[in-house]
Amino acid sequence: MSQEQGDLYKTSAGDVYVLPLGHGSVQIRWDGKTIQVDPYSAVAEYETLPKADLVLITHDHYDHLDKKAWSATQKEDTVFIASPSSAKELPQGAIALSNGDSTQWQGITIDAVPAYNMVHKQPNGKFWHPKGWGNGYVLHFGDFRLYLAGDTENIPEMAKIAGVDVAFMPKNLPYTMTDEMFVDAAKRLKPKVLYPYHYETVDKIKLQSAVGKDTVIK
Repeated sequence: MSQEQGDLYKTSAGDVYVLPLGHGSVQIRWDGKTIQVDPYSAVAEYETLPKADLVLITHDHYDHLDKKAWSATQKEDTVFIASPSSAKELPQGAIALSNGDSTQWQGITIDAVPAYNMVHKQPNGKFWHPKGWGNGYVLHFGDFRLYLAGDTENIPEMAKIAGVDVAFMPKNLPYTMTDEMFVDAAKRLKPKVLYPYHYETVDKIKLQSAVGKDTVIK
């Protein structure tokens, strides 16, 4: 597989290639299969990318649940896993996972974990992402754990998945985390490799200094 397929991680279940596509979208390649996470047509031409064997949707905001994008990456046997509200908008047979649910796909365990706001609210006083509405996901490739946080703040539940190998975490206001929240979340998670995503601006040198040398920031 070419370097363009992403960063290579060696796992007990085989090689995993991780490719950030922009915004909240990530492509994962493993065992000849393609997983597309929150495909968004504004950041990638999905017609030119490998068709998805699995599509993961964290929640139903337009930049995460984008029909144009998931339709372009869909094939006849594509499996969709999504939050309950998102699953209703996807093809029939989409698997709805609530926070705390798990499922198996092709030998991979997929955990749906909380993703929500505790501080940032819309002008109407409601949280941008209420508790229990959207998902983050933890994918288990054998002994290797990949965390896709979705849209969230530095919620206490992150401590329960500490020690993940790779974590994708958002850093954009007013919807997700401030710099301080992001650093706090990283210290809770203690990932080996951390990808900021869904961000507007990011100073990786500053973040690396704040997070510490035990976590590599991509």
